[in-house]
Amino acid sequence: MEQKLVAVSVNQMGFEYDIHSLVKAFYPECDVKVICAEEEKECSSPKSDDMEYSSSEGYPDLFIRFEKEEIYLSLASVGEEKNTSCFHCKKAEILSGMERTEIKNILKQLIYVSLSEHTGKQLPWGTLTGIRPTKIPMTLLEEGKSEEEILSYMKDTYFVSDRKGLLSIEIAKREKELLSTLHYKDGYSLYIGIPFCPTTCLYCSFTSYPIVSWRKRMEDYLSALEKEIEFTAEIYKDKILDTVYIGGGTPTTLEAGELDRLIGALKSRLDFSHVKEFTVEAGRADSITKEKLEVLKKWGVTRISVNPQTMKEETLKLIGRQHTVEQVKEAFSLARETGFDNINMDLILGLPGEGEEDVAATLAAVKELSPDSLTVHSLAIKRASRLNRWIEENGITALNNTDKTMDIAMEGAESLGMVPYYLYRQKNMSGNFENVGYAREGKFGIYNILIMEEKQTIVACGAGTISKRVYPDGRIERCDNVKDVAQYIERIEEMIERKKELFGDS
Repeated sequence: MEQKLVAVSVNQMGFEYDIHSLVKAFYPECDVKVICAEEEKECSSPKSDDMEYSSSEGYPDLFIRFEKEEIYLSLASVGEEKNTSCFHCKKAEILSGMERTEIKNILKQLIYVSLSEHTGKQLPWGTLTGIRPTKIPMTLLEEGKSEEEILSYMKDTYFVSDRKGLLSIEIAKREKELLSTLHYKDGYSLYIGIPFCPTTCLYCSFTSYPIVSWRKRMEDYLSALEKEIEFTAEIYKDKILDTVYIGGGTPTTLEAGELDRLIGALKSRLDFSHVKEFTVEAGRADSITKEKLEVLKKWGVTRISVNPQTMKEETLKLIGRQHTVEQVKEAFSLARETGFDNINMDLILGLPGEGEEDVAATLAAVKELSPDSLTVHSLAIKRASRLNRWIEENGITALNNTDKTMDIAMEGAESLGMVPYYLYRQKNMSGNFENVGYAREGKFGIYNILIMEEKQTIVACGAGTISKRVYPDGRIERCDNVKDVAQYIERIEEMIERKKELFGDS
């Protein structure tokens, strides 16, 4: 299936990412090309040959021109008469001395109004395209603003709907309360990456490798991990460890003995006396056994995940999850029997071919299991995933996420006694919605909030992980580990040196 194209021409660099993300939100079925044109070109009468690319028939070419104190936007018609015709033109005022953020907001408002009028669409999050919308109300709450003032600001500045604005404020208030108990200045959190899975799911773009290909080198990987853990223990021996998260991939692709070795290494080298949350993302049902769960319980893991994504058998096969719905139920029950009282389940809305009835059936099945928290994801179309190829063959209309499916998930979570406690967004999300974490009181995933709000330093160990140092003034610096497992093992000393540069003066 041929990819449709929407082309955008702009005469000033620095806003390409923001333009691309917002236009893509209006035209998710299209590839969006943003081309920086020469400043001399006029906006008043754009021509299709002004651009290296031209939009596919049925879609407009966008021309954005920055003048001294104005931004002009034109939508050029597409079809046989496209050559000189311009059927929509707007402008917005900008003032000299304006900060880049202010100019960016004005530009995005201009694009939003123009495309909303042209397409008849209104996006639930308005002009917001970043992944952390709750940072806005969080910042304003810290400045002492009232909820009414925050909602008004979000609507006026970003065109956010009342519903999403109120949701983000509710979550920001809850996050603020939860994070107040952590040690920002003298503390840190730890992430351990296990980049292996039984198979790679259709939608996945994470650093993940088939476990069968790496089974013989697992000892080497764990040895490299232990070196990073030893370095962390030494460099942060005077810091308080608040949360630990073992993610992936699928950490429970490790054998029970390997899990025992890894967590034993963590417990022997690090001070867990202040740890508020110790999570292992058990994940896929086809990787969970009684022996592995017993190891996690023995070492004091407080929170795990059993993630079905959907409870529809046909969809599980389609997305490459080589387990059944019955196996999900068995794995969950086994976790309860082992003594885990804080179990999360992940769901994805907008999976291929699934509609409202399928989502309702999944929530009904989940309700019977009664997890302690529920993370509801809107399917994100990642460039590096196999889903991109699937869409090319089947079309994007097979991915269906709506206000109704989001409501079904929310109502299902509420019926389990859960409230929303964290939220984030990703590029190219089905329906332009969001991912929301719901949980019962006392079962909130603290690490999930930390990774989104960027309030605390996180040391990350393992192939493909990224460490993040948060300074007292709010500045953030990062260092990454190589994604390739073999390279990670061979270059582990280099990975430690990178951390030494980032954390050496802590």
